[in-house]
Amino acid sequence: MRYLVKARLKQGMEKALLKAVAEGTLGRGSIAGDEYLSDMERARLQDDGSTQWVEVCYCAKPLQEERPYWEEFFDLIRIQDAHSRRNCRHENGTEPWACSNCTCTQRLEERLQKTGRPFIRELSMSC
Repeated sequence: MRYLVKARLKQGMEKALLKAVAEGTLGRGSIAGDEYLSDMERARLQDDGSTQWVEVCYCAKPLQEERPYWEEFFDLIRIQDAHSRRNCRHENGTEPWACSNCTCTQRLEERLQKTGRPFIRELSMSC
């Protein structure tokens, strides 16, 4: 399933997050692998100071496995389904692991890229 994540970077964690992204260690040890780095590449800093990204997760509870990795750096504000579960081929059982190469949220992701500013770029400029 894909989720729209809204979070706020914890105060004082700016440099640690940038270092983890630059060194490729963000999410190290997680089954999600490089997904964390891809998420940060696409994340958008919104005008209210929050950061948004679309994330793939196969856990029964949204971001169950990823949550500890994100909570090291972010206060998670909202995690919501990015689209209807009944249309998700992984969720409805028609194609296991379909989310890994699905384009079901492509429009949402494209719309998100038109909002705010690139999160990592903005963070780099402020540190």
